[in-house]
Amino acid sequence: MPRPDRHRSTVPRNTLRASAQADTIPPMHDRTFHIETFGCQMNVNDSDWLARALMERGFSPAPFGEARLTIVNTCSVRDKPEQKVYSLLGRIRQATGKKPDAFVAVGGCVAQQIGSGFFSRFPQVRLVFGTDGLAMAPQALDRLVEEPDLKLSLLDFSEDYPERDAVLGQGAVPASVFVNIMQGCDNFCAYCIVPYTRGRQKSRATGTILDECRALLDRGAREITLLGQNVNSFGQDSHGDGTTFAQLLHKVAALPGLERLRFVTPHPKDIAPEVVEAFGTLPNLCPRLHLPLQAGSDRILKLMGRRYDMARYLRIVDDLRAARPDIVLSSDIIVGFPGETEEDFMETMDALETVGYAASYSFCYSDRPGTRAEMLPDKLSREVKLERLERLQTLQNRLTERCLQDMVGRKVEVLLEGMSRKTGDEGDSWQGRDPYGNLVNVALPQGSDVRGRFLPVVVAQAKKHSLLAEQAGAPW
Repeated sequence: MPRPDRHRSTVPRNTLRASAQADTIPPMHDRTFHIETFGCQMNVNDSDWLARALMERGFSPAPFGEARLTIVNTCSVRDKPEQKVYSLLGRIRQATGKKPDAFVAVGGCVAQQIGSGFFSRFPQVRLVFGTDGLAMAPQALDRLVEEPDLKLSLLDFSEDYPERDAVLGQGAVPASVFVNIMQGCDNFCAYCIVPYTRGRQKSRATGTILDECRALLDRGAREITLLGQNVNSFGQDSHGDGTTFAQLLHKVAALPGLERLRFVTPHPKDIAPEVVEAFGTLPNLCPRLHLPLQAGSDRILKLMGRRYDMARYLRIVDDLRAARPDIVLSSDIIVGFPGETEEDFMETMDALETVGYAASYSFCYSDRPGTRAEMLPDKLSREVKLERLERLQTLQNRLTERCLQDMVGRKVEVLLEGMSRKTGDEGDSWQGRDPYGNLVNVALPQGSDVRGRFLPVVVAQAKKHSLLAEQAGAPW
């Protein structure tokens, strides 16, 4: 799935203020917290839930370095975010040095991977929780606040999806929200550590997912993104209730008040024809799909254990465009997989050109402990990987600019997220996303209150990574 790098968050996305229940818990000790999040949308959503749960328990958000409790939600998909976690823990120790009772909780994939090793390397760490342990983290943090000599680890995988308490806070939620539909992965791609850090696939019950979606829509959500490591295989594990992912899409799309529906991430090996057809039959399913390729060489795809070849992938692309001609595609690309030749790499470059991705998240291959690829011979030098990555990203920038330029003159509706950093003489600048996932900036009269509303616009100019537009109707 697309991987944002790092998110600094003290107030969750899906709440505006703490629940009234927080007033019933007396703050016997300093109960301030701050959350730092690395990685994908699933981690962002996990951190949002944890923040709401802590606020329900009487905790209050505080800036970095000022909170007694700092939570680091980690990602180990690549090497760089893991190293950033270690660096961040050092900065936290420096920033909170004058608070003798300050402590740290480490969660997410690196926590699952390193486990109790954090306790010896970083004395300020008092809780380590894995992805399945998240549901119990609020109770554990309550204990740690009251028992300053205690250290806890929550690293066991559960057999079923670890459902969390339904905490939404008070007031409205953002217009665009995330909903987890599953946890873990059964694919075991050669390079990927996810099955080891998030466990085997566990689907949520359909009714529980729909209840969460309804609750969010009742509180003001207008766009929902369904999240999973491989959403296409939803319901196919032993925890499924017989609902396929295509059926789930239709059930969620039919919920009153839902204007837009998105999902990440599908695996090309098992995307069902019914899912492809949904892009042509569900009007609120947005015409944007992140379809990871990873490599354009059949030989490398086989070494990666991806279980599809380029012919299969391109048939999916053709079918998607037949169902929804204006669909926009993005992808993940790994450069420099062990044994990748220049010919293999050029096949990946050809694939980018053939598909014409609007965006791609590209990375140099790095060994992840315990994966099959770690044991493969013919590792490429850092210099070769970086040189190829630069060439690929130069091509992708050109493709992205072309896709954005094609939007000029088109009328679209933008879901406004908030004020933009851009300034101008014509009023306030707002930003949001169009149905294709493009970031759009538009100038509106000063003092406009349009957060969370849809605005018809006409795209006037394409920038390098965003669009400038002019208002073309009243917000709704």
